[in-house]
Amino acid sequence: MSDKKFFPSDYILTAIFLFLAYSLMQTQIMQGDYYKVIAENNYVRLRKILPVRGEIYDREFRPLVKNKLAFGVYVVPGFIKDRGYLAAMIADYSEIEAEEVVEIIHENRFRTYWQIPILRDIDYSTYVSLAEHSDRFPGLVLKTEYIRDYVVPGHFLGHVGKVDKKRYETLDKQEYSPNDYIGKTGIEKQYESLLRGTSGFEVLQVDARGKNLGLIKHIRGTPVAHGTQLILTIDAGLQDCIAEQLEPYGKAAVVVMDVRTGGLLANVSWPRFDQNIFMRRISVALWASLINNPDKPMLDRVIQATYPPGSIYKTITASAGLEGHHITPGEKLAFCSGSYTLGNRSYACWWEYGHGRLDITNAIKQSCDVYFYDLSLRLSLEEFRTHSYNNMVLDPTGIDIPGERSGFFPNTAWYKKRMGKYAPIKGYKINLAIGQGEILVTPLAMCCYYNALARDGNWIQPYLYKRTIGVNLPELELREAELPISAETLALLQNALWEVVNEKKGTGGATRFRNIDVFGKTGSAENPFGKMTHAWFAGYAKWEQPEISFLVFVENAGHGGSIAAPIARAIIDYYDKNMRTNP
Repeated sequence: MSDKKFFPSDYILTAIFLFLAYSLMQTQIMQGDYYKVIAENNYVRLRKILPVRGEIYDREFRPLVKNKLAFGVYVVPGFIKDRGYLAAMIADYSEIEAEEVVEIIHENRFRTYWQIPILRDIDYSTYVSLAEHSDRFPGLVLKTEYIRDYVVPGHFLGHVGKVDKKRYETLDKQEYSPNDYIGKTGIEKQYESLLRGTSGFEVLQVDARGKNLGLIKHIRGTPVAHGTQLILTIDAGLQDCIAEQLEPYGKAAVVVMDVRTGGLLANVSWPRFDQNIFMRRISVALWASLINNPDKPMLDRVIQATYPPGSIYKTITASAGLEGHHITPGEKLAFCSGSYTLGNRSYACWWEYGHGRLDITNAIKQSCDVYFYDLSLRLSLEEFRTHSYNNMVLDPTGIDIPGERSGFFPNTAWYKKRMGKYAPIKGYKINLAIGQGEILVTPLAMCCYYNALARDGNWIQPYLYKRTIGVNLPELELREAELPISAETLALLQNALWEVVNEKKGTGGATRFRNIDVFGKTGSAENPFGKMTHAWFAGYAKWEQPEISFLVFVENAGHGGSIAAPIARAIIDYYDKNMRTNP
């Protein structure tokens, strides 16, 4: 039997083996419960990466809507140990009530590992105060995030807000959660799919507090696709110019269109409001002040409000008479002594001293009501109504923002249903002929009509979207139509509108320029809700060719020639000095 020799290396290997065996026994037997807890408190999570919403710019690439970094407070329901304790702490350092925090947590109790928003856009001091206590509150998440910053106020831009339950049911659940923000109105809603982008996902390993352990970075998630940036046809400088002109007035709407394209250069509903309030918690008092404000600042008067158009509608009445062969261009109608009598009722002309007998051109230029009263008796109500619809002023224009209202023009059946079988249709037609009575239009629809006159009778659908940045998308398909008027009638109307501004006795002289041909029509519409008339001015401006059309409307402000026309002049002047180099 031979003796085995042991070398020093054998002793070393034996020692290492014994140490590993002991360590394994300690891990699996002696400390097994400890490591089991560690393992059970580590989780694999899919974390949603929200895209940064696309910004919105004007035609000169000036920002209308940007994104800014802000501080936000979130909670993860599955990690919260004591709802009331956490809610009380958050309430101590912010304006939200503890009960509201508890309610939010309760509503989202089954979204165990979602980050549920509690507060957005908090100030830095609040953020620091909450951060000092975050270690004691598992489930509290403080983070920076991008939120909307509405640089230029404008109803047409709309705003984003938390998705409501009804709309959430129609959305892609992989992309949206019930606590996401979504375009609620205006451009933000119309182009939601472009502006939002597409969420990404990453795979994380987290501990019981939700902390990212970063142990499985090799597993690829889904990359995020940020939102598309939009460029609109709007000019921010022109918007500011108009806002300055409207400062003295309570309620108004102004539209400026590019005659050549149909794109809106300005879209101002007045008064405006700060859309940034929707980026943070809105108090009950603030919300009440908005919805109970008699000036209704959240109403988009350009597309959502309808008004009697007053005398700017007389061109449509005139073309109905001419195209229906009820009058001829040189024919003079009833003598205007300051009023018109039908039966036992007298209808006043705006000029109490009277205009005498006029032909159609002078009746438009001087805005003689009596001429149009007389003309109305030659038109049937149904004929007048059909002609109005065919001039594209009563149906929605189809502009690329939601919420546009239709106009209204009554028919015989409507009057008889409401006024009785023997409703005095002739008396109602007299009011309709001068844009009064039951007729209602939106400011945008009337601007599009005058834009069509500038385009020699070609009506074009208005729009705001111009192009995107970095993404090639097809251009908008715009609807076009021809106004139901002959070349002769069109020429007569255009000449009459020029005389309104540029000749003696014209009511629109406040918009006259030496070097610019301005065509327009004033209007002063009575209304049952105020003592002062609504002031209107609609028309277009021509250099070598017509370039811009405009509609100015000011509620309960007075005469169109003295109130609305000067605002139109400021618009033309601004465009001439600041925008013609880049039409």
